[in-house]
Amino acid sequence: MKRNRFPWFALVAAAFALMTTGVFAQELAEGRQYLRLKVPQAVESGKKIEVIEFFSYACPHCGDLEPALQSWLKNAPADVQFKRVPVVFQPRWEGLAKIYYTLEALGEESKLSPEVFTAIHGKGATFGTDKEFFDWAASKGLDRKKVEDMYKSFAMSGKINRARQLAGAYSIQSVPTIIVDGKFVTASDKVGSHAMMPAALDSLVAKARAERPKS
Repeated sequence: MKRNRFPWFALVAAAFALMTTGVFAQELAEGRQYLRLKVPQAVESGKKIEVIEFFSYACPHCGDLEPALQSWLKNAPADVQFKRVPVVFQPRWEGLAKIYYTLEALGEESKLSPEVFTAIHGKGATFGTDKEFFDWAASKGLDRKKVEDMYKSFAMSGKINRARQLAGAYSIQSVPTIIVDGKFVTASDKVGSHAMMPAALDSLVAKARAERPKS
């Protein structure tokens, strides 16, 4: 109601957000908006700058970050390689991690991850059983047998174990947490809001690029 009665306020707020985002990107401060790991981790992206989002579909904050993250990914620098790592903080989250890796293997992750968030946080889905996910995937037009085969595959346990190893190596305590090039750690609460994350990532990617050895 207020937005309809006072549209000028929304415009002023949007303009202010744009201005502060630009300033923020230039003033990113170590120890405040991001942390530098004492022991950097090896990246798996070769010459590209690796950006990892540690997340879970069960996390409402991850769902809230998703639109801003997707917006950033559309214009991410060519020398950036982005990947997600599902975190398993509790037994139920393992099934959600398997959902992520199933969608990724079938080439449907970027399209359907936002819908998984919506199903869980907006429509009451729990994906507490394998069947619930299989039924949901089929309702989205996926081949049910391919979904089941991937979800139950031997390779899945290896992916889950690797995700646990990475979360342990980076000492992940909460989600969403984002790592840039194996050494910079940030999160929405550090940078101020989900909307500020794209500017923060641009700044950290530029910092990582500057610190890489010149070839």
